[in-house]
Amino acid sequence: MVCGGFVCTKNALSALNVVYVMVGLLLIGVAAWGKWFGLVSSISVVAGVIGVGAFLLLVAFVGLCGALKHQQVLLFFYMVILFIVFVLQFSISCACLALNTDQQNKLLEVGWNKSEVTKKDVEKTLNCCGFSSVVYNSSCPAQCYTTPQTCDPCSSILQKYASEVLHFVGSIGLFFSFTEILGVWLTHKYRNLKDPRSNPGAFL
Repeated sequence: MVCGGFVCTKNALSALNVVYVMVGLLLIGVAAWGKWFGLVSSISVVAGVIGVGAFLLLVAFVGLCGALKHQQVLLFFYMVILFIVFVLQFSISCACLALNTDQQNKLLEVGWNKSEVTKKDVEKTLNCCGFSSVVYNSSCPAQCYTTPQTCDPCSSILQKYASEVLHFVGSIGLFFSFTEILGVWLTHKYRNLKDPRSNPGAFL
């Protein structure tokens, strides 16, 4: 059967959802690994990553079941959810790529002030103290704080990586957003195809 027919569309949609399952498992595994080895101590960060992975797994399983059984209701909900995720992810990815240096610095400062645990993680990992200036009467877990004069504020170090990270995240997000719109198109097409193994007069 030529590509574009029932079997080819079914296989393509199934393969796409298998990829989503693998990505979801990878996100959950990386978050659990980072927490287990103490690389990330913030519960909110770990929970957020695991939550995204679990949501992706759920959506992928809905799509996979709908594709294998040609189930119209599952395929419809899968298509709607995937389109909503596409709109959100495409918007966030474009925002990540469009942020200038001042906007990045404001976001970093908001994130810095939001969680004390994350702040300590950053100071320990990047060997810096404070955000815009070193506070000498504070408790800083960085190794350089034994001689505070050698410590740098974290904002200058974070800024070096922020642009690269945002561009990387934005690019990855754009790539996956296009796979999601591909999934929406495949699902819409697949829903309107007849199963050649069923009654030729029936439209599933």
